[in-house]
Amino acid sequence: MTPRLLIIGGGYSGGAVARAAAAAGWDLAATTRGAPGAGQISFAAAGAALAQTTHLLMTAPPGESGDPFLAAHGGALPGGLIWAGYLSTTGVYGDRDGGWVDEATPPAPGQPRSLRRLEAEQAWRAAAVAGGFALDIFRVAGIYGPGRSAFDDLRAGQARRTHKPGHAFGRIHVEDIAAAVLAAMSHPPDGARVLNLTDDEAAESAVVVEHAAALLGVAAPPLRDYAEAASGMSEMARSFWAENRRVANAATKAALGIAWRYPTYREGLAAILRSGG
Repeated sequence: MTPRLLIIGGGYSGGAVARAAAAAGWDLAATTRGAPGAGQISFAAAGAALAQTTHLLMTAPPGESGDPFLAAHGGALPGGLIWAGYLSTTGVYGDRDGGWVDEATPPAPGQPRSLRRLEAEQAWRAAAVAGGFALDIFRVAGIYGPGRSAFDDLRAGQARRTHKPGHAFGRIHVEDIAAAVLAAMSHPPDGARVLNLTDDEAAESAVVVEHAAALLGVAAPPLRDYAEAASGMSEMARSFWAENRRVANAATKAALGIAWRYPTYREGLAAILRSGG
């Protein structure tokens, strides 16, 4: 069968993978919520498309009832699949009080959304075993890139420079997500594999905002202490700040034979600014 990639969810990350895969010569389609255009299909048609699909990437998050693709189209698996990838989150590792986790660390999610992600991971593992296809579980850190970075918050006057001692976030540029997915499809595992998509330097949020402001040549927002700022945060924002971990990626880069194009926020932000993002 001719290799064909189906991307479930053509959003920010799915769109980046689609562009990279098309540039690499892949035959592909992505689902869309609107009227399908060139290279797109409706989500309802995704099950039927499996017969001509060798590689599938799931980017859509799970809902209260679980993974949406497996719920709607799981009965059509495996179709022609030889590989599937699932974009999960480093949130499944839970709070580690600033300690390190790696690809072999058992998950310990503490947030409801992270619990749903782990349940979806487990459902895809079961589907891969039953269907006999390879599976990569991508545990993704905070995603940024053109149109979704500290620059956008600064330009909109919505940036905040919040300090919580010892608290660092992992990040990954959306183009590095796309590169990792393409490398994984070219080097599939024997069974299931966990890959950590996070850059090489977890950094404090305030430091990243300050660096972005310097690149733009604007004043950084005033530094505020987390204890004072927390009362004005949304529940979602407080949940992010409630967990602190550092995520290792050495095994991931070795397995895929890659190095990040943007190993830290500094290279990533500089590239975004050069591109006009």
